[in-house]
Amino acid sequence: MSDPIAPVLHRVGNRRHEYVLAPEGARDWRRGRVPGLRRHWLKWRGRYNPRTLERERRLDDKRPLWWVIGLGALAVAAPLLPDQLLQVAVVFCVFAAINVIWTLIIGAAGILSLATMAVVGLAAYAAAAANVFLGVPWPAMFPIGIAVGLLAGGLLALPSTRIDGLYYALLTIGVAEICRVSISQIRALAPTNGSINNVGSFIPQEWYLQRPGLLLGFASAFLMLLAALLLFRVINSERLGLQLQAAREDEEFSEAVGIDYRRARLHVFLISSAALGFVGAYYAMLYQSISLNVFSLNQLLLMFAMIVIGGIGRAEGAVIGTAIVVVIDRALIDLGPLRIILIAAVVIAVTLTTHRGLADARAQFRGWRDRIRSERRAARTRKGGEFMPEEATGIADKQRIAYRRFDARLRARLKALITPELIEEHRRAPLGPHSDGLARVLNYFRRGEMPDKYAILQDGPPEAWRYTVMALSGVPGHPPRVVDDRVYSTRDEAYHAVFLLRVNDLLES
Repeated sequence: MSDPIAPVLHRVGNRRHEYVLAPEGARDWRRGRVPGLRRHWLKWRGRYNPRTLERERRLDDKRPLWWVIGLGALAVAAPLLPDQLLQVAVVFCVFAAINVIWTLIIGAAGILSLATMAVVGLAAYAAAAANVFLGVPWPAMFPIGIAVGLLAGGLLALPSTRIDGLYYALLTIGVAEICRVSISQIRALAPTNGSINNVGSFIPQEWYLQRPGLLLGFASAFLMLLAALLLFRVINSERLGLQLQAAREDEEFSEAVGIDYRRARLHVFLISSAALGFVGAYYAMLYQSISLNVFSLNQLLLMFAMIVIGGIGRAEGAVIGTAIVVVIDRALIDLGPLRIILIAAVVIAVTLTTHRGLADARAQFRGWRDRIRSERRAARTRKGGEFMPEEATGIADKQRIAYRRFDARLRARLKALITPELIEEHRRAPLGPHSDGLARVLNYFRRGEMPDKYAILQDGPPEAWRYTVMALSGVPGHPPRVVDDRVYSTRDEAYHAVFLLRVNDLLES
């Protein structure tokens, strides 16, 4: 007699690739909170290992660690870079801070404003003019920039309550062009082609474009990027962010529960505009000048390319997109005009291959990988690997698949027990005693899931009860629905009617 075919075993799950901590079972866990916020520093989750039944701790959200690694590597590597690449790092930090704040406007607030650089330019010009023409010291340029940014944001916020989407985007582009043309017509700036030079700066004049000045500029730009990321996290994780998140999911429900999401959007827009005003004043001090190029359409399109490549609505997307475009535009300057073609090619490639930019590429890859694995598992033909039609290819919980297979085999056996004799037995005695076959069928019906489960509604006076068959919704707060309009005079008739409905569902499954 030949040996039976050895079973083929397939590895299930990814537990071997997960990193967990095993704390002491009797010790309390203490999770620190960010000062002034309700958020924790790290998102830990506790669970028990199903194999060893030991207590485990797992880090669900690893993004803070990636932020620390990425920004820490930039801070450590920047002092070692040559002067040209150090200038590229400074430009990256400045544009990344602008894009992170811009992401709050178009992502969190949902306002498609393309006047970001216009707000930065107005604040930079106002702060530079106050310093050069009025003798205001450079520390006072920051309050001036914030005030101008807040004022410009307030003026731009007024039409956002009336129009939105593409029309508002076109309006903001027009506003940016009006600002550029208006400043170019100022007679005092005509000799310098609309630019303001010799602006006071936190960088000493003897250090300007020298190694100490470049390092001081990078340190200040890096701190500004950290401040922009902190502002993004504070707004998204606190009351304003939660209100806007609820509005993005369902505006009608938000209004019904009393959430004024329009006011929340305006608040985020004004806060972001004030932050952009701060960046504008810093921009003028960093380069000790400001020109009309800040209002140009080319600069706006480059900033928009950064957002599209990284992904709209996420801070990591703004930083990743900024890094890619700045490296191509500034570090590969020897390529000449080919740089713009390369940036356009990257934008097209990212748009065609990802759903929401490179920031979501990892989640998209995981979904594709799990789908391929599910399809490969569905194609197995050996015993124990069959795939049922009602199973979705994206099921990751193997216990659900095993339960469905068991339920399918159980239903196949119960269908063979359904005979006219068994139905007649239930009609004569719905409450028993029952034979072994009828008891098996009834036990299967009783353990069914709550949604669409049949029930009997008893109504009327005690001397003339009426019975109606209902189907439960399975959702708290949702009433059951009437299956049919037939009314039964006795409880046994109603029981048998429910039994026939369940038998019919079993035979059709």
